[in-house]
Amino acid sequence: MKSFGDGSGIIQWDPWLEPYRDKLKWRQGYFRDKLAEIEKSTGSLSTMADGYHYLGFNRGESQGKSGVWYREWAPEALGLFLIGEFNNWDRIRHPLVKDEFGVWSIFLADEDYQDKLKHKSKVKVHVVGKHNQKDRIPAYIKRVEWDDASNGFVGMYWAPEEYQWQHPIPHAPGGLRIYEAHVGMAQEEEKIGTFNEFAEKILPRIKDLGYNAVQLMAVQHHPYYASFGYQVSSFFAVSSYLGTPEELKELIDTAHGMGLVVFLDLIHSHSVKNIDDGLNRFDGSEFQYFHEGGRGEHSAWDTKLFDYGKFEVQRFLLSNTAYWLREFKFDGLRFDGVTSMIYWDHGLGKTIDHYDRYFDDNVDEDALVYLKMANQLTHELNPEAVTIAEEVSGLPGLARPIDEGGIGFDYRLAMGIPDNWIKLVKDKSDEQWQMEEVFNFLRNRRYKEKHVAYAESHDQALVGDKTLAFWLMDQEMYWHMSNEDANLVIDRGVALHKMIRLITFALGGEAYLNFMGNEFGHPEWIDFPREGNGNSFKHARRQWSLVDNPQLKYKLLNSFDRALHKLDDQFGLLKDELIELLHRHEDDKVLVFRRGPLVFVFNFHPDKSYTDLRIGVPDASDYQVVLSSDLSDYGGFDRVVNEVVYPVQERAWHDRPQSVQIYVPARTAQVLAPVEPS
Repeated sequence: MKSFGDGSGIIQWDPWLEPYRDKLKWRQGYFRDKLAEIEKSTGSLSTMADGYHYLGFNRGESQGKSGVWYREWAPEALGLFLIGEFNNWDRIRHPLVKDEFGVWSIFLADEDYQDKLKHKSKVKVHVVGKHNQKDRIPAYIKRVEWDDASNGFVGMYWAPEEYQWQHPIPHAPGGLRIYEAHVGMAQEEEKIGTFNEFAEKILPRIKDLGYNAVQLMAVQHHPYYASFGYQVSSFFAVSSYLGTPEELKELIDTAHGMGLVVFLDLIHSHSVKNIDDGLNRFDGSEFQYFHEGGRGEHSAWDTKLFDYGKFEVQRFLLSNTAYWLREFKFDGLRFDGVTSMIYWDHGLGKTIDHYDRYFDDNVDEDALVYLKMANQLTHELNPEAVTIAEEVSGLPGLARPIDEGGIGFDYRLAMGIPDNWIKLVKDKSDEQWQMEEVFNFLRNRRYKEKHVAYAESHDQALVGDKTLAFWLMDQEMYWHMSNEDANLVIDRGVALHKMIRLITFALGGEAYLNFMGNEFGHPEWIDFPREGNGNSFKHARRQWSLVDNPQLKYKLLNSFDRALHKLDDQFGLLKDELIELLHRHEDDKVLVFRRGPLVFVFNFHPDKSYTDLRIGVPDASDYQVVLSSDLSDYGGFDRVVNEVVYPVQERAWHDRPQSVQIYVPARTAQVLAPVEPS
């Protein structure tokens, strides 16, 4: 077994952890003990993660005969019977046999069942519990579809021809630029989009803009489409709303052919509560996969919560992690709801106002162990794979290596950034924006932990909220987005939308994320079809016709997004750790900073332009504008254009021996690069 460190290594990056050295060591020891138990039982973490090759439906042999094994862990059940089209749904004819570990099994030999149990055959398992009996969808099932005959979802025996991959897997990019997408709502038609449509119509847009990673939401099967994919019932099944497993593989393969890596939004933080489709009370007990009583309930989400300390729960979730990485060649995983996993109150109770909160009895230590295992497994299976944590409490070491006592994620989402932008836009007039506040909330992140920055994700656009563009421009977007239309609200909104994205890109983290459509200022909100809106798809789609129309300003906002990625391609911006504040003036609403070799100048003032603004610059060279938000191509007025050169002057300013004088119109930003001597 790998030794790992003693768990105290992360103290070097955060001295505030020193009083908790013993607790960190205990945590690491607990992780090592749990890992040792797994290795003693199965041989290795990756072997344990082969669980999906053992449980569920798998080809195999018995007594020299070839056929299909079906196995199910259901320790509290009194009896299990395999039912389906192959036996006319007979609940008696095919009983399973239970072993000492609570795993039930049955073997169906090809000589008897090859013509009966075929690819796409509908199946379920009839479970007899202590208090009731019910037909259930097998836990490790790889395909679930709606069945009109039974008016519900049903499992399917899925055994297609093996998918033939066409393209090599790209290397993980250094500067990670993620396009977050929901396949179902990615089409303009008022319907559910498919994997094939996404590959054909949306991937080229993503590639054209310059993103190098795609993050897919709502892939795991969820019975209620309007849950946005976050109430999963069958963890190994691809959502049948969107297409087949093979069509998902083709989408990923196509993305790889374009040089794009693909991440899965992985839901291991909770599970759907309903017993018709999910794991709840599968063997008749309340405590099979989940905690018993109130500890197993998420009151805000109305879902069930896993018991991460159980061996078979660990095997289920780790196998699920391996399944998506191995079988679908996903290049990374975004773990949803990590805060909810870590704390018994799921982040809904105590405020994290002291480091004690990271180590008190509110922490689920088994959840931390599971997250370490999942990260360790992911990086064993693919050293280039990327793991990202959705976590809001600021847990120290979340995105540090396990050897140091960290949890092992590669990145954590900088979730405070979009919330702060919305607060500024909603609650303060432009004159009240404080440059110090803006700089600080963009830089407020754990030292030596990589963060994914974003101005808005899907969270900010859901019904009950609005997209950033809609907060800025609201109803005016319906009538005044024409290039020929002069409107002060739209002019302000377009200008600030660009500036907010640019400064977030430049300051917020070591990676950048955008939810589809937000790159061009998609209006309105996201609302999935539900009873409350008459099951309408009007707001569960993306209006690409807006950005494709050359007469509208959406196309200009889209072009600015493309320019951000070119900036990173040219200067390696996101990978550069050098960030320094150069100048800040609250009354003038001017903020100047450097990242790497570049100097960023922002004038957030609503009406003051500065014709000869002097700023101290890091290098004794002329500076050239390499990106101006004021270009007419981006919806500006061409007062400052790209390639303008500001001569360096030997005049000390802002604690620098040299300076330049620049022109910065109101509500514009520009990026300056030192000119190489000829």
